[in-house]
Amino acid sequence: MVAEYNPLLVVLSFVVSVLGSFTALQMAVAIPSARDMEEKRGAIIRAGIAMGGGAIWSMHFIAMLAYDMGMSVTYDTFLTALSALIAMLACSIGLAIAGIGLFTLEKLVSAGVFMGCGVAGMHYMGMAAMIMPMDVSYDLNILIVSIIIGVIASCAALWIAFHMRGKWQMFGSSVIMGVAVCGMHYTGMAAAKYSHTNVVVKEAGFLGVLGGEYLGISIFMVMASLLLLTLAISSHRRRQREELAI
Repeated sequence: MVAEYNPLLVVLSFVVSVLGSFTALQMAVAIPSARDMEEKRGAIIRAGIAMGGGAIWSMHFIAMLAYDMGMSVTYDTFLTALSALIAMLACSIGLAIAGIGLFTLEKLVSAGVFMGCGVAGMHYMGMAAMIMPMDVSYDLNILIVSIIIGVIASCAALWIAFHMRGKWQMFGSSVIMGVAVCGMHYTGMAAAKYSHTNVVVKEAGFLGVLGGEYLGISIFMVMASLLLLTLAISSHRRRQREELAI
C-alpha cells in the first residue's frame, strides 16, 4: 500500500489543535477561581469539551482524513462520535481530578495517566471506525510509545492549565500542546499495519458513515468557528466580571 498525507489537512489539524488548546486553557483559568462547586463544575466541563473535542478529537479526525490510502475509506458515524465522547470525558475527568482541592504532584500524575489513556482510547476507537477493504494490526512497542506520549502531553496540559496565566504564555503553551497532540496521533498512526482483504467485511453502524472529499476542511471550519466564538464569549464575560468588581 502506498499512502501519503494531504499537507493542507495536516496543517489544519495542527492549527485546530493549537486553537483548541488555547481555548481550553482560557476555560481552565476559571477552575481554581470558581466561587462554588457548581461554577467549578461548569468550568471543568467547558474546558474538557474544548480540550477533548476541539484540541484532540478534531485534530485526530482531520489528520485521519489527511491520510490518503489510495482507496475509498469511510468512517462509522457511531464509533466516530463515541471516540469524540471518550476524549471529552477523559479530559473533563482529568481536569476534575487535578482541579478540585489542592493541586499536588500525585493528583497531576493520576489525572494525567487517566486523561492520557482516555486520549489513546479515543485514537484507537477512531481507528476502529474506519471502513475499508483492509485489516489493521499494531506494532505493540510503537503503540505503547504513543500512549506514553499521550500521558506526558496530558500531564503537561494539566500543569499548564493551573499555572499559566499570561496570554503569550498560554499561546506558547498551546503551540507546545499542539505539537504533543500531533505527536501522539502520528506515532499511533505509525504503529498501524495494514493488510488487504479485498472486501469490506465491516458493516456500517445504525447511524451510517462519514466520508467525502471536503469533510476534513468542513470539520476544521466548523470547529474553528465554534472555538473562536467560545473565546469571544469567554473574553466578553471576563470583561463584565472585571467591570463589576471595580
